[in-house]
Amino acid sequence: MSRHRLTVILSQAQGKHPVKRALEESIVAALLMEPGLEVSVIPHLYDLGADHTGRLFLESVRGDMVLLSWLYPRAAFWVLDRDGIKGQWTESQLKSPTADDDEEEAGEPPPAKGIGALGVPDRHIYCLDLRDFSSHTPYVEEVRRIAAECRDRHEARQKEKTAPALVQLGVNLNATQAEAAAPYTPEQLLKPPERRWYPVIDYSRCTNCMECLDFCLFGVYGVDGLDRLVVENQDACKRGCPACSRVCPEHAIMFPDYKTPAIAGAAVGSIAGLKIDLSRLFGGGDALSIAAQERDRELVRDGRDAVGLTVGIPRRQTNKAQEPKDDLDNLMDALDALDI
Repeated sequence: MSRHRLTVILSQAQGKHPVKRALEESIVAALLMEPGLEVSVIPHLYDLGADHTGRLFLESVRGDMVLLSWLYPRAAFWVLDRDGIKGQWTESQLKSPTADDDEEEAGEPPPAKGIGALGVPDRHIYCLDLRDFSSHTPYVEEVRRIAAECRDRHEARQKEKTAPALVQLGVNLNATQAEAAAPYTPEQLLKPPERRWYPVIDYSRCTNCMECLDFCLFGVYGVDGLDRLVVENQDACKRGCPACSRVCPEHAIMFPDYKTPAIAGAAVGSIAGLKIDLSRLFGGGDALSIAAQERDRELVRDGRDAVGLTVGIPRRQTNKAQEPKDDLDNLMDALDALDI
């Protein structure tokens, strides 16, 4: 039986923030001393184009993977999936120190009801958020735990046929001097990519309702050969505009670079299965109205007419019967009563 080696990838922060760089370097330096790991560094995951060496390297990895990035884990996983780097979402035991209270309120998350991803191979992907801790120690300890978990799972399978040898592109930081003579130099692998902006779909939540396709008037969305929603023309997306994310009834559309956690891919939990958007509770306005305003702004910039709430408003809002109030409705009523 072949020895199992876990691929660990660190996705760098955008820019050259010294504190972030120091954390990244500390993690990599510590992991290089760990046996059974293949450690590599790539630029910021969200910015990698199809022809970037970092993206080609990710596509070459076939086994279990740990990704450390400056993105919410849910967003990071579905960026990978969008780029064709697929696997089984596997929960990490590493939790942010501030997550405990939220999880106590949230209870058990609702079961996934999305249409799911296609062509998912039998390998596990773990995503860790580099914003959770300022020290490298928790990350190193969690990678050790994951490596042991993957090794035990690999051995338990008792496969008679070993996987074919994998020649990885890019730079393997654990490689010998001979192995390091790869097709790409470190400079090529870490070449700064252009900043990008596009929606990422969480197919564990997407129900294929097509409301985002109806709402977006810029040709970003389309359908594939199986009539499943896809981001068809990501370069048509308007930089900084997250309007389609606001209208998605299942919170399945993410913009990983956006400042609001719920839109950037934070966990969906808390009250009634939804993350509360505090800007909405405290004077931020209705999500649909905000989305329409954001869309109108981009239409006008393109020399087109604003359409307001007259086009592509989610079908669930039309002639919708009054439903019993849930926890979110009751909270809103309570806030209204407080006149805050």
